[in-house]
Amino acid sequence: MGRLKQFIGQVLGFDGFRVKAWYWEKPSGVQFQRVSRFVVPTDARLVVAVERVWMGHCVGCGRRCRKVHERTKKRRWQDLPWSEHPVAIEYAPDRLFCRHCQQARVEMLPWADPYQRETRRLQQHMALDAQSMPTSHVAVRYGLHWHTVRRAEREALQRWLNTRPKTALEMVGLDEKYLGRRGRFASRYVTIVSNLQTGEPLWIGYGRSEATVEQWLLTLSESDKAAIKLFASDMHQAFFNAVKSDQALAHAVFTHDPFHIIKRANAALDELRRETFFRAGAEMRALGRGKRWLYLRAWENCSPQQQADLKRFLAGNDKLARARQVVDELRGVLGAPDRLTMSIGLNHVLTRTARRGNVPMRKLHDSLSDHYLEIVALGELHPPTGRIEALNNNWETLVRQARGYRNLQDLLLKLRFQTVNPIASVDGLGRFLALGLPTPYAKAA
Repeated sequence: MGRLKQFIGQVLGFDGFRVKAWYWEKPSGVQFQRVSRFVVPTDARLVVAVERVWMGHCVGCGRRCRKVHERTKKRRWQDLPWSEHPVAIEYAPDRLFCRHCQQARVEMLPWADPYQRETRRLQQHMALDAQSMPTSHVAVRYGLHWHTVRRAEREALQRWLNTRPKTALEMVGLDEKYLGRRGRFASRYVTIVSNLQTGEPLWIGYGRSEATVEQWLLTLSESDKAAIKLFASDMHQAFFNAVKSDQALAHAVFTHDPFHIIKRANAALDELRRETFFRAGAEMRALGRGKRWLYLRAWENCSPQQQADLKRFLAGNDKLARARQVVDELRGVLGAPDRLTMSIGLNHVLTRTARRGNVPMRKLHDSLSDHYLEIVALGELHPPTGRIEALNNNWETLVRQARGYRNLQDLLLKLRFQTVNPIASVDGLGRFLALGLPTPYAKAA
């Protein structure tokens, strides 16, 4: 029996603790003993009672404490299943008085955080499973309530976040997300603030007004604002006003996402196409029927056959051909290597769209002219603005997987973990597998 207890203690892997007893329990909580040639039911729970053999540690500062303030009752923590049997660790933790902290707290446990009833390694496995499975499926797999799984996942991801190295925020991305009909929210939109250098979201708040961005700005210190070099967003005026109204951010450059610039240009092309085909004859209508996607597609993304079809389509109307050529030129301007080149190219685009007779392209001209300084600023720092829109795909994946989120902070944690790609380095791989498990004892991981 002693060697069996030693083996079970080695499997648990917690230095400073030893196995005092172990026994089986029925799902109803009734204890029973295994006899010869008796197969343990698969739903039987293995309870491992442990005791401390070393001096206890303070949960606040980690120092050893000699004085025991109070003996508490036995508690249980659910651990990882063992050969398909649920496992529970049973222990009566002491309330220790720390001379350094000058207060009495429950001792530090190497297998669980304070106020938790699941071990860290169980929380780690549930958090990793929840990245590819709905929360309800993870709950069924481990025999827990989905609220318990969500709380355990939050604790594990927060430990992982606390172990990440702190990086200075230099490039900020601002974007809005439409919530649609996903329940009743304070607003139909949320604003997502992201770090363009890492691609991770930093803050999520309801609304898309100046007040929403100001809520996030209030969380920054003066040194944080001084380190920011650039803001990038779509052409939403509220974001621009919120940043420029803060005197501490007067030095920061404000730019627009090329994706939304081309999106506005494609909207002008589509409006011109509908206006042209409204007055077109039967032959022109037959030529352009079902070609909307091809007309808005970038030339370099078209196959040789699609380019030939597009030439045949544009040969029937010079107005559509010129507008399409202007938008392709605008795509090239947004990829200019420096500010001067981008400024020259944008001036040429503005000259070609200045005709008042072409109303859709004139609207595009006015929009590009109003945001001229923010557009040419792209050629100065070349921010990775594609990561702003990449968050939308990750957002949709998470929301569909979990059937919606009411807690934005939980969604933010999952979104950061999914976006950062923590396995790109050896250190990141270790933190991904352990999810930042703290190890107060040698083998507590």
